[in-house]
Amino acid sequence: MKTSWYQEPWAWFVFILPATAVVAGIATFIIANTNPDPLVVGDYYKKGKAINLELGKIKQAQKLGMRFGLKLVDDQLVIRPTGIEKEFPLLNVNFYHPTLADKDFYLALTADGNGNFTHYFDADQDVSGKWQVTISPFENHWKIQSVITLPQASFIDITPNTAVAN
Repeated sequence: MKTSWYQEPWAWFVFILPATAVVAGIATFIIANTNPDPLVVGDYYKKGKAINLELGKIKQAQKLGMRFGLKLVDDQLVIRPTGIEKEFPLLNVNFYHPTLADKDFYLALTADGNGNFTHYFDADQDVSGKWQVTISPFENHWKIQSVITLPQASFIDITPNTAVAN
């Protein structure tokens, strides 16, 4: 007596293997499309040209002798110009977190009476940890980048260095 195909265990085994592969492929496709990688750059050629422009700004800062000291104590950030030029109408300071883009922030600082650029953080804003700091003037013709760890009780030097440029 002959049994029907659906009563044979080998028939189910043969059908389940490809069906499992199809389900896993669909799940992989859904995961890949709902969580795209934000680090991939679509137009890498333009990004490369922009990096070269940024390196030019860092080299310009080296030529001008730009240097800054930075410290953060008790929620008070102090940036002190220590290079050749020490007077700026406005400094643009960007803080980039190495892993969490939503923690990045921007400060536009003006000098106080001593020539220091000071900012007071809210008590609930946590800025401790590792940061990439970018300092540039209002005109944006030079730029300094540095990787720092906060808080800092004493001034740390921030100098133009093309090796740490993005």
